Amino acid sequence: MSFLPYSWARPFLFSMDAEVAHEQTLAVLAKTQNTPLQCLYAQKRIEDPIQLAGLSFPNRVGLAAGLDKNAQCIDAFSAFGFGFIEVGTRLGFNNQGLDAFLHNVQKAKFRQQSQARPMLLGLNIGKNASTPIENAADDYLICLEGVYPHADYITVNISSPNTKNLRELQSDEALDALISQLSAKRAELAQRHHKQVPVFIKIAPDLDEAQISVIANTLKKHCTSDATASWGVIATNTTLAREAVSALPHSNEPGGLSGRPVFEKSNEVIRQLRHAMGPSFPLIGVGGVLSGEDAIAKIKAGADVVQIYTGLIYKGPALVTEAATAIQSLRA
Repeated sequence: MSFLPYSWARPFLFSMDAEVAHEQTLAVLAKTQNTPLQCLYAQKRIEDPIQLAGLSFPNRVGLAAGLDKNAQCIDAFSAFGFGFIEVGTRLGFNNQGLDAFLHNVQKAKFRQQSQARPMLLGLNIGKNASTPIENAADDYLICLEGVYPHADYITVNISSPNTKNLRELQSDEALDALISQLSAKRAELAQRHHKQVPVFIKIAPDLDEAQISVIANTLKKHCTSDATASWGVIATNTTLAREAVSALPHSNEPGGLSGRPVFEKSNEVIRQLRHAMGPSFPLIGVGGVLSGEDAIAKIKAGADVVQIYTGLIYKGPALVTEAATAIQSLRA
């Protein structure tokens, strides 16, 4: 358990503008990581290893992309007890750019810790908001080449609701073409760097059964043979649906909803994908995990591991331990 209970800090943070609170929290974490003050939020990691996509995950709870879009706080979040964290894209991908991102990734010290299983690091990539959708693959290939040497796995974000037309890449022909180009580039990079880095495709929750079937068929075509091993899916991103919040203020503001409104929608996508892809296809579940019970529900829906984001904002680092302990109990 961390030295400073999150319940003390939460009222102050929630009294601020959300973006200001976000940025100031990251600033504090960036300044205190790898210092004695890290004890204020550090906690012991639950050990519950699992092999997935050729990687050894120390436990089955990770941080979802977007909270640390510029990779400034990797070591701080490592101290929370995560088995893996994902850094990168947020809010239409308004980050400091690839060069600054990679500079911060390379400064992180978490791999230097003397642990049998170091925390894993996922790097999330997406196209620039200004890049026309027909040229999106160019951005992904540039980003893939940049992050490849530094990532334990790479996430290809084709589902952010905040980047215009991005979700068009989930369609049959567009996804087929993108994965073909990514596969060719990854083969080149694997030979150059002498390692195979898994690639996860991050999809939206706002998909019907037919759309999920199209995605599954495309993944089967490209991503399930021995020659193209180490692919997976992250299900899901945030939702554009407003049914769950229609009676609340600001319900019609643009952008994606996270937390409870996306929980069941993401679980249904996970169930359908697991059924379509079979038991061995790597699947990360994310969306609305606010408790240990929610984490278990994601696993039972078909996810191999889970990620949290909104739940961390509301409950703090204790949720990492709660979720990891709950999932660990499934194997007891």
